[in-house]
Amino acid sequence: MKNLTNQIKKGLENDLYFLSLFVALTLPDICGAIDSKDGKANGEKYKNWFDKHIKKSALSGIDCYKFRCSLLHQGSSQHPESNYSRVLFVEPSATPNIFHNNIMNNALNIDVSIFCQDIIDGVNLWLKEVEDTELFKKNYNKFMRRYPKGLEPYIVGIPIIS
Repeated sequence: MKNLTNQIKKGLENDLYFLSLFVALTLPDICGAIDSKDGKANGEKYKNWFDKHIKKSALSGIDCYKFRCSLLHQGSSQHPESNYSRVLFVEPSATPNIFHNNIMNNALNIDVSIFCQDIIDGVNLWLKEVEDTELFKKNYNKFMRRYPKGLEPYIVGIPIIS
């Protein structure tokens, strides 16, 4: 999980905002699935996890889930059932000013770096709560991760992701 959150941070540091945002939006899905008995994601788990662990966002769990669905599946910042007409992300490298959690003409304005960091912070706090539980260990065992020296018996001696 730390490799994934570190890559989101590296993306933000290198102005790769699309990549960081897309991955950050998947984290509540992943954490909600890891935190469940069946180890599977769904909208209800996403919303509940987001509302419980992401405290600083103007987005509710349901609005974030709708935004996530429209962005990841249609490439759109507009969901017809959202409380906002669209979500606008300001690129931090574009201005020294911070524009975050503002509503303008029914559009929600968010600073992409702050939003991604809020999700990362939520993940880190959640990890501290659950990483020693049996449920976490069972489901996290299936989580895709990086193996720096390979993964026996498949590929050995070079880094792989599986």
